[in-house]
Amino acid sequence: MSVNYNVLGLVFASMHDAYVSELTKQRTMGSIPFGGRYRLIDFPLSNFVHSGVSEVGVITKSNYGSLLDHLGSGRDWDLARKKGGLHLLPPYSQTGGIYKGRLDALNNIWGFVEHSNAKYVIMSNCDVVTTINFNPVLKQHMENEADITLVYKRDVIPAKLHDPAVLSFDSKGKVIDVLIDSNVTGSCSFYMNMMFIKRELLIELVDKCISKNTLNFKRDIIQGEYKNLNVYGYEFKGFSPIITSMSNYFNANMSLMDEEVRKDLFNSSRPIYTKVRDDMPTKYGLGSSVKNSLIANGCTIEGEVENCILFKGVHIGKGTKVSNCVIMQDTKIGADSSLSYVIVDKDVVIKNERTLMGFLSYPVYISKGSVV
Repeated sequence: MSVNYNVLGLVFASMHDAYVSELTKQRTMGSIPFGGRYRLIDFPLSNFVHSGVSEVGVITKSNYGSLLDHLGSGRDWDLARKKGGLHLLPPYSQTGGIYKGRLDALNNIWGFVEHSNAKYVIMSNCDVVTTINFNPVLKQHMENEADITLVYKRDVIPAKLHDPAVLSFDSKGKVIDVLIDSNVTGSCSFYMNMMFIKRELLIELVDKCISKNTLNFKRDIIQGEYKNLNVYGYEFKGFSPIITSMSNYFNANMSLMDEEVRKDLFNSSRPIYTKVRDDMPTKYGLGSSVKNSLIANGCTIEGEVENCILFKGVHIGKGTKVSNCVIMQDTKIGADSSLSYVIVDKDVVIKNERTLMGFLSYPVYISKGSVV
């Protein structure tokens, strides 16, 4: 794996926490569990590492205790390095208090950005679940002599996506129009909150916006400057759900039941790294039944499981039927219960003979540490 010291990666771990406020009450967006063994921040970090980016800053905001525990020194992502490596950046604004948005956050970490020797910066959120190789993006960026390259997706804009930026291009892929929070319906080219930009230009643009007290990144930099700069788009066509609601989170997990989706997201040549927790193999009791499910190590299953994602240490009691559920780490479900379309957070205890039922469009959520 070659290392590209010309690129600095920035991950916004807490951007858009309000999308799934139930899940982010005690954690950041980046530390939300996903897919049976991962956290959402694992995806941008792994994408950076596989693209040769060895210096990464993680911009935190609030409730970041579990994020710090998960990331540690960065060793699991090969980011425990003497040169570059993983840097956890504080949430406090230079004007006092917690930063108010992306521009304020960038202004807050200027010391880190200015001391980097990288020529380019790539920024990403944690609310997009995808496997992307950034090297073709950088190659196109350099070939176009672009100032900014925006990674976009051509699809219907996800419901509740905050200030979606709809892009229009000329025949060479240069951005010729930007609409923010428009009433566009149907398929369109919308910005995925992934950007390549020259480091010196980013410093200049942020300083300009801060001095004018204009703090909306999309409106004041992307929409406000595209006519003055060479701004290009890069279309990404792979699997890339954006977590904008509990329903989106549930559907993104459930989509992993599709083998083609798993092949796309968990590419064997570009694996998603995560913090490793060693555990014993899952134990299946006599008379248990498991169909079309993803089961992590350390579980004990005595009942029936169908179309579910079970994280490590989950216990399913005898006579219990669980279908279309996401059940997080170390949850215990008693005997003779029934769960359908339920998201169960970590360390939950569901006692015997309980029935919980949601719907595909509105899954029931049980908060962390609850007793039902």
